[in-house]
Amino acid sequence: MTQYDYIIIGAGAAGLMLADAMAKDDFFKHKSILLLDKNAKQTNDRTWCFWEKGDGQFDNILSKKWNHIYFGGKQFSKRFAIAPYSYKMVRGINFYHSFLKQIAAYSNITFQQETVTSVIDKGTEVEVTTEKSNYLAGQVFNSVFNYKMATHQHKYPVLQQHFLGWVVKTEKAVFDTDQATYMDFSIPQKGNTRFMYVLPFSEFEALVEYTLFSKNILQESEYEDAIKNYIKSNLGFKDYKIVEKEKGSIPMTCYDFQEHHSANIRYIGTAGGWAKPSTGYTFMSTANKIPKLLEFMKSGKPLHQLNFKNRFWLYDILLLDILFKDNSKGQPIFEALFKNRSPQLIFRFLDERTSFWEDVKIILGCPKIPFIKALFGRLF
Repeated sequence: MTQYDYIIIGAGAAGLMLADAMAKDDFFKHKSILLLDKNAKQTNDRTWCFWEKGDGQFDNILSKKWNHIYFGGKQFSKRFAIAPYSYKMVRGINFYHSFLKQIAAYSNITFQQETVTSVIDKGTEVEVTTEKSNYLAGQVFNSVFNYKMATHQHKYPVLQQHFLGWVVKTEKAVFDTDQATYMDFSIPQKGNTRFMYVLPFSEFEALVEYTLFSKNILQESEYEDAIKNYIKSNLGFKDYKIVEKEKGSIPMTCYDFQEHHSANIRYIGTAGGWAKPSTGYTFMSTANKIPKLLEFMKSGKPLHQLNFKNRFWLYDILLLDILFKDNSKGQPIFEALFKNRSPQLIFRFLDERTSFWEDVKIILGCPKIPFIKALFGRLF
């Protein structure tokens, strides 16, 4: 068996950010690191979006950014200027290419395209078995997620942010290139939390995505029919070509995944509960957790002792309790929030950077009765 100091399973956002951060830290300079993924990461399999003030660490690989967002509701709709924030997009292929190129320059990191079949913590070391080889490591970081990791329990609700999107190209200039449609709830809700998400790349091309926060995914035809209707009825054009498709599902849960960690194995990214429970946004949540994980690793403490839980976890679980009990509540909650509070404050709250009194302002901007009932449900 080949021995490494560390093994990272999965070369997605979490795995590559962690590998790159370790390589840049002198503490790990002489540590051997193996990065495993079943794919070569040569295709654009996803798109990540996030908001950020000013320049950021991913600006060199941005595909697009927008200075305005649009929120559409049943009774309230508005185009917002979001300065000092901008809404940014990174395509998976650009992220993979950039980070794998950086990592290839480090002599202590090895990338292997192999499918992992088992991971066993033996107490003093971890054995990782793939379809091709066996490896040993002092510590392992695993970003491979499946829903059974969260759905086996019933204490914390598990919803999905599931979506299907088309990149469409039109013959005429129809899109506002400086506005991202963040949430458009003007579509039929059908007892769920359903909205459209539109990211224009140019006046002629945009990603149009149908997104739900709910328990169950839909038949593919239902997503596609909704996109067709939205393009025709809301965007107002009929001549277009579909040039790319994407679909996916992101867990929305306050289950903390702690029972899956061990002294020498730590789940990261979505598999570690790093997706923001109330929104599903994962990219910047991951980027913000990597430095904290690195500092904890250098402390020498068992990996399962690291806990990211804070007061925002309580806010998230109350929203998820509401949506799990009555999934139709999403639209009025988000509409009230964007009507009563600025997107800048909302973004700061979702980034978990607000003061307690700013938290109170956010809470008071939402419908109060559902949250009071959810709080009492958790307490009693």
